[in-house]
Amino acid sequence: MIIRNNFTKFKIKLTTMGHYEDFWYDITDSIEEKGLKKEFDAQLKKMTNQDKHKYKDTRDRWSYAHTKVMKLNSEKITTNS
Repeated sequence: MIIRNNFTKFKIKLTTMGHYEDFWYDITDSIEEKGLKKEFDAQLKKMTNQDKHKYKDTRDRWSYAHTKVMKLNSEKITTNS
């Protein structure tokens, strides 16, 4: 959304910060829904000691850990079926 002030020629661009909160909520919700909180936390802890993840920001680490835990869980379910 752009706000125009009639007294100046400046434009102020407002962005919503909700996308970060949505990301954290979605990850947390799906992990807790599947009962994988322990595995998710273990994966995050494991990643702190790996050079590959050393310079990633928190959002990237959470996304990677979420994908990995969900993939391992789905593989585990399919092998047990």
